[in-house]
Amino acid sequence: MVYSSALPPNKLILGIDPGTQVMGYGLIEVTGPKVQVLQYGVIHLKSYSNHAIKLKKIFDRMIQLIDEYLPDELAIESPFYGTNVQSMLKLGRAQGVAIAAALSRDIPYVEYAPKKIKQSITGNGNASKEQVAAMLMQILKIQEAPKLLDATDALGVALCHHYQKGNNAKQGGKSWKSFLTDNPDRLASK
Repeated sequence: MVYSSALPPNKLILGIDPGTQVMGYGLIEVTGPKVQVLQYGVIHLKSYSNHAIKLKKIFDRMIQLIDEYLPDELAIESPFYGTNVQSMLKLGRAQGVAIAAALSRDIPYVEYAPKKIKQSITGNGNASKEQVAAMLMQILKIQEAPKLLDATDALGVALCHHYQKGNNAKQGGKSWKSFLTDNPDRLASK
């Protein structure tokens, strides 16, 4: 495929917030400096008591999303260490299944730590899910917050990946002050 030098190619990024009860997904399209939300939602897994069935549901839905949207890259939140080792192992399996689905379609993936994602979106690595969702609603011009914040967390993973690729003013050592000067429409009024 040959791209015109006048129009940059689109890049589709699928972001995943892995989980064994609820798994969030978000798909963004990046065209030059413009970022647009294509799809976001959650995979409900609470009703399945068998962990193997949950993993199969994750794999099946991931393949469905990948085949429908043909993302260029997968960005996924890495599991964080908690006090419950069993929960962490199950979460790691869910993440691994999502990655395996992407790899089965030759889609590269990148993992991001939760603090890195929060820092990238809000400027605070300890931000709450609600703070991340509020910032994403402003940045991506989302009109209504989803009922489950796992969906906005997944969009946050995708947007963090975009920012890490050097496509945003937050890269290159610019300060928040210069970012807000360059983007006055993103300044929230009190």
